[in-house]
Amino acid sequence: MTDTPSTTGGRIFDLIEQAARGEGLDVMGALHPARSGARGPGHGTLILLGAGAGFWPVFRGSPEAADRAPDPVDRWSRRVVGGLAKRFGARALYPFGGPPHQPFTDWALKSGRAFQSPTGMLVHDAVGLMISYRGALHLNEEIAIPAGGAPSPCISCADRPCISACPVGALREGHPYDVAGCHSHLDTPAGNTCMMNGCAARLACPLSRGADRQPEQSALHMKAFHPK
Repeated sequence: MTDTPSTTGGRIFDLIEQAARGEGLDVMGALHPARSGARGPGHGTLILLGAGAGFWPVFRGSPEAADRAPDPVDRWSRRVVGGLAKRFGARALYPFGGPPHQPFTDWALKSGRAFQSPTGMLVHDAVGLMISYRGALHLNEEIAIPAGGAPSPCISCADRPCISACPVGALREGHPYDVAGCHSHLDTPAGNTCMMNGCAARLACPLSRGADRQPEQSALHMKAFHPK
């Protein structure tokens, strides 16, 4: 833990991490906005929550997964992250529902646990290109948090499979994301592999295995990304 003043003690982060994991979420980063120069709240502590290995079993048994209403993952996130916020006296913030949109990319980079990958997408130190932020808790106090600041995992990744994995070259180093090319491919029979298993570039990242992403979970996200 960093040596940071806290009016609530140094165990709050551990309690939040434990409670989040019980709900199917992992802490994917934390930061003090005032110290890091992050956009948004200028005080307190931000704790970023994302889908880890425990997410899919929990979500699959939820009412949101069963009711067939739109945006099940976002609605699940509002309920679960909102419940954690209430439990710990925090404010819940979400990467969806805008505009205006919360600056989750800035927070992720300032947390020291996410980095810009060669594809332009964020890569996380534990779940690679499968990072999926579901919300954040903003506490008014500065609590003790783990130190970040490790170097990007892409520096030591010699092969960089993410930049050659896309079957239509929609994600290439030094080039903007070819959104039209990606969507056009997904409309073809050959695109069914990506639709059912997930983005080939994301899957190619060696760290993406840490997310333990199931194909049916990837299919749900791909359907939301590219509804047919």
